Formats: sequence, C-alpha cells, structure tokens
Amino acid sequence: MPQSPFAGRLPDPEMLINTPVVVSTYYTGIPDPSEPDQRIAFGTSGHRGSSLRNAFNELHILAITQAICLYRKQQGIDGPLFMGMDTHALSTPAHATALEVLAANGVEVMIATGDEYTPTPAVSYAILQYNRGRTTGLADGIIITPSHNPPDDGGFKYNPPSGGPAGTDITQWIEATANGFLEKAAGGAPSGDIKRIPLNRALKASTTHRHDYLNTYINDLGNILDMDAIRGGAIRLGVDPLGGAGVHYWQPIAEKYKLNLTVINKQVDPTFRFMTVDHDGKIRMDPSSPYAMKSLIDKRDQFDITCACDTDHDRHGIVTRHAGLLPPNHYLCVCIDYLFRHRPGWGEGAAVGKTVVSSQLIDRVTARAGRKLYEVPVGFKWFVDGLLDGGLGFVGEESAGAAFLRRDGSVWTTDKDGFIPALLSAEIMARTGRDPGELYEDLTRQLGEPVYDRIDAPASAEQKKVLSKLDPSQITQKEMAGEPIRAMLTNAPGNGAAIGGLKVATDNGWFAARPSGTETIYKIYAESFLGKDHLQRILGDAQAIVDKAIGK
Repeated sequence: MPQSPFAGRLPDPEMLINTPVVVSTYYTGIPDPSEPDQRIAFGTSGHRGSSLRNAFNELHILAITQAICLYRKQQGIDGPLFMGMDTHALSTPAHATALEVLAANGVEVMIATGDEYTPTPAVSYAILQYNRGRTTGLADGIIITPSHNPPDDGGFKYNPPSGGPAGTDITQWIEATANGFLEKAAGGAPSGDIKRIPLNRALKASTTHRHDYLNTYINDLGNILDMDAIRGGAIRLGVDPLGGAGVHYWQPIAEKYKLNLTVINKQVDPTFRFMTVDHDGKIRMDPSSPYAMKSLIDKRDQFDITCACDTDHDRHGIVTRHAGLLPPNHYLCVCIDYLFRHRPGWGEGAAVGKTVVSSQLIDRVTARAGRKLYEVPVGFKWFVDGLLDGGLGFVGEESAGAAFLRRDGSVWTTDKDGFIPALLSAEIMARTGRDPGELYEDLTRQLGEPVYDRIDAPASAEQKKVLSKLDPSQITQKEMAGEPIRAMLTNAPGNGAAIGGLKVATDNGWFAARPSGTETIYKIYAESFLGKDHLQRILGDAQAIVDKAIGK
C-alpha cells in the first residue's frame, strides 16, 4: 500500500470527524441486513463499524445486547455484568443503549464510578476477581471499544465468565441471534423481542451499580510487577495514553507506587486531533505504528523509556532512547527472556503462548528458557484457558497484545493488558540496567536476527474462502526462497485449531497467509533469518504459492 503524504503528520482540520454527525447518525441510521457490511459480524474482537456506514447504529447495539441477555439466561449466567467503554465518540451512546436493554432484562450491571472510561484489562480483571472461588452466580462483561480503529468507528465485545474474549461458539450464537432481531426490525416487525427502558430509569434501577474499576485494578498492580524495583531504579518513564480509556489511570499509578512517571498527554478528544496520521492517511491510535507514534518517538530523549497504549489500553508500544519504537515482536522476545528468569513463583510447566504469525525468534527464546511453546491461530481467545489455569506464563500477539501471570503464578487477566507490558519495560531496565532495545540486540547476537514484514495481496471473496479452507496436499512446491520446505500447516501446532489459512516454514524463514475478514485481500506475514533480500524472496514465493492454490 502506498504511503500517504500525511503519514506521521498531525491531521489537517478537514481530516477530523464531525463528532455531532457521527453520534446523531448512530441514532438515525437504519442498517439494512441484506447488505453484508451492515449486518452484525463478530470478528476476533467483537462487532466493529462506523455509524456513517450504517455498520454501528443503535439498532445493532439493541440487538446484540438483547442477544447477550438471552445467552446469559440460556447458560445460567446470573452474576453481575461488568461493563466498560473507551473514549471513541460512539462508545458513550452505545454504553447508554446497552444499559437500557440490560436494565430492562433485570441484569445486575456494574458501571464505572463517575462514568469513568474503563480499559479492557480493568474489565477482565474485575470479572476474574469477582469469580475467584465461585462456581455459581458468575460474572461476565461487555467492553465498548473498537480498539485502535479510526475515530468514527465503534466496537462492542462480550467477555464470558472466563474474563477473556468470547470463543467462536459463543460469538456465532450471539451474532446469529442479533441478526435475527435486525432482520425482523428491517421487515417492519414489532420490536417486542428487544426489552428496553429509558436511560434515566436504567440508571436508577436497583440492578444498576457503580464499581471502582480504577482503584481496584491499580491497587493490585504490585502483585504482578516489581514496583519496588521500578521505584528504586529511578527510571524516568513517559506515558502517552493516546487519548484512550487509561488516561486517568496513569497518574494514580505514579502516585500510589511513587514512580517517576510523567503523563505526556492528558487530552481526551473524540476527533483525536493530537494523533499523528498513520501510514495510510487515517487517524489510528496504534501504539505499534511508527507513524501514529511519531510525537512520542520525538520525545524519546526526555525519558529513559516512553510508552503508549491504544484506546482501550489492551495494546502497548515501547520507545527506548537506544532503539526508538520497538516492533511488537522484538519486545515480546525481551519480555519472555526476562520474565522466565525473574519470576521464581511461576510453575516449571508454565509455557509461552504465541500466534502463528508471530516471530520465530520467540520459539528460540522459549527453547533456551527450557519452556514449552504453545502456538495458536490469530485471536487472543486461544490463550484464555492457559492463563486461567496458570499453564501459560506469558502470551503475546504480533499486533502488540500481551498478558502474563501474577508473580505468584496465578491469573491476572485473560484479555490483553497494555498497562503491564508498558510498566514491565521499566522493571526490566531497573533490574538489568539496560533498556529493552539493547536487550533485544543481545538476543539477536545470540539466537539470530530476523527481519519481518507483512503485505497485502488482492483476492476475491471466493478466493478468500478457498484460502481459509486450504489443505496442505494442495501445495505442490517443495522449496521456498532456495530452501527446502520443512513444514506446511493449516492447523496451529499448539492446539490443533484451524488457522484459517496457510503457514509454510523452512530452516531460516516462514510465511503465513490469511484472508482479510473485511477487505478483498489476503494478508501475508513473513520472516527471514537470512536478511532482507531473503525476506523479499520469501514474500514473492509466498504470493506465488498462495495465488496458485486459490486459482488466481
């Protein structure tokens, strides 16, 4: 994709959303369920879309929330539902709509004290804390966020009592039930299937309660991070919440644990006018993008480490003086190497979880640590059970999502948590005397230096369908980039689940291809331990292999 001339620059005024229009269209837009893009679709992180495209409107949220109420009843989930939201323009109206339905259905709902924004990890943490030691009356949650997506997007996801992202069996049921409501409404049928009461009544309902997400989460951080080491190391830490849901969390963290932490940007503005524009000319709160993070990268000499989180604070970005912005794969490797040396409370069987499109250097770091690798398809939901039972000590995604266990080896969250890897960067520097960028270079000197890239290739809906159901026997090639093919996978080796695409590996490189869920493209992720030229050969061969297999 060609780079936008605006990449890395603050947006021009005409690039900003018209917030009143985005919000009013949420209420006035009527989705057409005969249009695929206007139906309810749960991807890896819930339903997402823009009100301006009739993909995230009040009717969507009414239908999804009612479907969740029915799912809870069907499954006997009758504990409280913890609900949080981020700072996107559509999050507050969606939060109000959902509360109207939940209250009408008699669901005990826990909303934030003072209508505070609530990060994804704080909701997951609250669910697990409530459910600890319980076998009945279990809690679950709803998080209203489109993550790092552009300002006109909205997002809505459900976390069952496990505290993490819902599995496909759950999301497919909710999606199908909600789309049934959508179709009835489009056909002019009465909306009696969806229960709802006015917001003022929902707020006053006996089932609506306030919960202090902020302090309960912050007060426990010392049980997952070595705050004494961070404080004693006098690490100067700069943090940019990128205008997201954690904006009011960082200062209390600094004050409680007496950290030398500066919140660089305290603005909350649904236009996100303070963000530098991403590679494609869109405003996107992505802490792993060097374009979106340019303002923070420019400040790196003012601190020992600077870090940021995306809008719902479930992803992290780490900037060091030495290396600048660390690609997510680089920092995941450093975290794994450090944590398995400095967490004696973790069980000897605690493994490392990674997705099939994450760096193979993780495999080498894990092997050197004497730990088992658990490789799964893309999607954090695959890590939930392992985090719950302590079988996975650290899990991470190439898209900068990660979570790890408490210092005693018990579960912290089962959803991605941006706070803890951000703060861990300061612990690492305090305990080792070196920043994560320097430590990554040490790893590459010892275990090999990979180069990694991702490209997009055009594909029709039918070709994407073929790719998602490929069988390795359909691939006839025996070599890739001059090396014999050693493995060809359509199922993840960790749990045997279908990866929805293809992964091919040689001794010194690999690629994985997956169809996009929203665009007429497929994505190729590739890595080489033999340099950039070899990586380009892998990418070229990968596209040829996939195109032949899908009939292009």
